[in-house]
Amino acid sequence: MERDVPLKTLHRWAEALSGIARTGLGFTQSQYERERFEEVLKIAADIRVHADHGVDDDDESRGVVTEWLQSVGRGVPGYVTPKVAVGAAVHNDAGELLLMQRADSGFWLYPTGWCDPGYSAPEVVVKEVEEEIGLEVVPERLIAVLDGARMGMTRLPLYSMLFLCRVVGGSMKLHPLEASDAGWFRPENLPSPLIGYERWGEHVFGILDGEDRPLLYDTIRDPIWRGEGESSS
Repeated sequence: MERDVPLKTLHRWAEALSGIARTGLGFTQSQYERERFEEVLKIAADIRVHADHGVDDDDESRGVVTEWLQSVGRGVPGYVTPKVAVGAAVHNDAGELLLMQRADSGFWLYPTGWCDPGYSAPEVVVKEVEEEIGLEVVPERLIAVLDGARMGMTRLPLYSMLFLCRVVGGSMKLHPLEASDAGWFRPENLPSPLIGYERWGEHVFGILDGEDRPLLYDTIRDPIWRGEGESSS
């Protein structure tokens, strides 16, 4: 019987168990419960290390546990939630989409960025596009809310809010630490490697072609806990 578990699933298990344990540590006053939650963290760390390296490594696992323990807060600040990011689906009059090649990974995607405290989500979109690409944009509307881990953007739990944007000024000037290349694309001439196109591509280009599309979000798994490629057998 085939029992291989996809790496994406292992990462999700590790992060989910870690989140449960760290949230529990942030709220409990019971030493007994603290010890149980720390045991869960150790199991989660073993899963993550095995996913990352393919072998068991006690020293690496202890380091992951220490990192997680240092992030534990008290009460509500200690409730572990996904990080929040934004994306910009910037279009031009020719119905082309702006894509950039990430300087750190070499992967292509629309401009993205973490949400900073003190800014609304649309303000972060404006700031990120100008900082990374040099273009001034106006967000027109929210078109998708996606799970970044399911899309293959990151192994960290994150929600990405994708905004449709139009250019109102500026000029293409790439930030050397953020983008190594950028350009305007249609489905027939997409760059490679491109992240998550199977999840957002048809939706975004449908909107650019004038289609009336509802807000896109990830399909709900059935049962919810099981991800792509996971078997109930």
